[in-house]
Amino acid sequence: MKQVTYEGLTFEPYILRETIDARVRELGKDIMRDCAGQRPLFVCVLNGAFPFACDLFRACEELDAEIAFIRLRSYEGTGSTGVVKEVLGLTDDIEGRTVIVVEDIIDTGNTIDRLVSDLRAKNPAAIKVATLLFKPEALVKPVSPDYVGFSIPKKFIIGFGLDLNGRARNLNDIYILKED
Repeated sequence: MKQVTYEGLTFEPYILRETIDARVRELGKDIMRDCAGQRPLFVCVLNGAFPFACDLFRACEELDAEIAFIRLRSYEGTGSTGVVKEVLGLTDDIEGRTVIVVEDIIDTGNTIDRLVSDLRAKNPAAIKVATLLFKPEALVKPVSPDYVGFSIPKKFIIGFGLDLNGRARNLNDIYILKED
């Protein structure tokens, strides 16, 4: 695997696609077990969670599930702005349903905290959070996702949906910012 460069920053391979795929299958099994007999609604947080949500949704093939999409924004460049903006809202009725929020990454916890709070106001039966990546060291909100692909250090990551100003989302592997 080779390094990649975007906007003058160099990234090195961190988590390979094969490792991601295996972990997503495990998470799918956990979700199918936990949601057996239910009709959960997966809520994909665009744009970053799209690749993960697609794979996770298919890994839950034994569930009678649906998927919906929302879009939030809280990042600029390599850092969180601390302000969560809703760009595309959820139009599905979630009252009485189990909702599985699918995120690409939870770092500060601001975005997922705000989203879960907004969803609770719509009276779902349960809200579960699945995240591909989790940075516990970066949390500023007390957030504890139900399904975690990988816990990672407080470093900047790109690939497999994660971006740098909209770029690098289409990389199949996850890359970490190279230390000088």
